[in-house]
Amino acid sequence: MVDGGAARCDDSRVPALTETTYFVLAALAQEPMHGYGVAKHVAELSGDRVKLSAGTLYGVLGRLVERDQIVEDRVEVVGGRARRYYRLTDEGRRVLTEETERLRSTAVVVRERLEAHIERG
Repeated sequence: MVDGGAARCDDSRVPALTETTYFVLAALAQEPMHGYGVAKHVAELSGDRVKLSAGTLYGVLGRLVERDQIVEDRVEVVGGRARRYYRLTDEGRRVLTEETERLRSTAVVVRERLEAHIERG
């Protein structure tokens, strides 16, 4: 699946998200965070399946800002370096909610098929 909408669910207005994008939005669902905090939270949320390099992280953050799904919340200077904090927008929350529902309903369908296969033996 290509981030940006190559894969689309027929019953959704929002293109399916990459796992990386999904977890970045999820990391920002509760509170604004700076880049390092987002990367750390993504690793925790994904059970260390998704580990973001700085280049990947800031590429995703940049795309999400362009799509108005996140915005810069504030900048703090720590040790002479600027830390940009990002927060989820209403649009970002809507996209995250729709993707979460899409994933949930997909998992239900697959689970039902697996259980039916086991029952048939």
